Amino acid sequence: MLQGKKILLGITGSIAAYKVPLLIRLLIKEGAEVQVILTENARDFVTPLTLATLSKRPALTYPFNEKDGTWNSHVDMGNWADLMLIAPASAATLSKMATGLADNLLLTTYLSAKCPVFFAPAMDLDMYRHPTTERNISTLQSFGYTLIEPQVGELASGLCGAGRMEEPENMLEAIKLFFRKDTLPFDGKHFLISAGPTWEPIDPVRFIGNHSSGKMGFALALKAAQRGAKVSLVTGPTHLTIDHPNIMRTDVLSASEMNLACQEAFANADVTIMAAAVADFTPSAPSQVKIKKEKGIESIQLKPTVDILSGLGGLKKRDQLLIGFALETDHETENALKKLHNKNLDAIVLNSLNDEGAGFGGDNNKVTIFDRNGNHFETGLLSKSEVASEILDIVFGMINKEEG
Repeated sequence: MLQGKKILLGITGSIAAYKVPLLIRLLIKEGAEVQVILTENARDFVTPLTLATLSKRPALTYPFNEKDGTWNSHVDMGNWADLMLIAPASAATLSKMATGLADNLLLTTYLSAKCPVFFAPAMDLDMYRHPTTERNISTLQSFGYTLIEPQVGELASGLCGAGRMEEPENMLEAIKLFFRKDTLPFDGKHFLISAGPTWEPIDPVRFIGNHSSGKMGFALALKAAQRGAKVSLVTGPTHLTIDHPNIMRTDVLSASEMNLACQEAFANADVTIMAAAVADFTPSAPSQVKIKKEKGIESIQLKPTVDILSGLGGLKKRDQLLIGFALETDHETENALKKLHNKNLDAIVLNSLNDEGAGFGGDNNKVTIFDRNGNHFETGLLSKSEVASEILDIVFGMINKEEG
């Protein structure tokens, strides 16, 4: 798969550098050529001798050879590579990449690279969740670079959480997937994905809402886009950002606004995944002015919101796939299957609020996916990015079955 592909592999100062020798072996086994560049701090965790032996090329740190003055040209290496991967990418290096600070050979080569750039962060939980790190990652993604998202697991500090660098085998698969561009699974497909909550107005400043963060829908949108799909993302109010050339984002507030946006995009969608947590009820007569506390309010009359999923199910053509989400607290499977059949869905993704660590607001999820043929698949507790991949693998199989 990677025969003759030229990979620049940048290593920074993180304990996760111990995983990189295995990644080099896997890349070489696939036929890739690997040039390693490591920062001075990275040399504290993995030796140049090990890296050079495995890659069959000198592992470089400095702009020139201190013995004979030979220049290690960052320009030549930037032009040579078909792909650059920085793994592990420390918080300091992410900051320098985002701001263009070039104070070592790795960073000057990064700024000279003409190829796609992948980066795999590795750091402790609090560092990874710090607003500056999140901003730097978003900035790099806005440049078109690909994040290999760290996983949840035990960290060097003894804490357990997000920040553990992805395993070498999975990084290899991400690289192989990139080089299968001409056969990306969802090339030529249009996805409609909904995400987030809806806010139903009580008056101009108050609303009825829920705790949905939008993370699951955003993860689905990004993963589908990375697999070649054109994605129409319709999202309720959320602080999340997303930046991919294949994603067109539409922001809405209420269920009625989400319905209009989804109806508009649905006709051209090959696959629709309704991951939004749409409110079931909305105030019948929202006040046009702020309701004063002194005046009080005895009750709020509610009416059902428009059933977006059922409406799309009524419009669905035979060559379209429609997938819903169900968040349940009791009789989970029974309620999910009822929704699957009553709304003319091809599959439904069941969330249970009884699964500890999954659901609204968090970074992890655990779901069960049912299709209309009686098949079901259950994920373990995974990051929402991983759950999105599992769901899209099933969607790919459904597309192939329909087209076959």
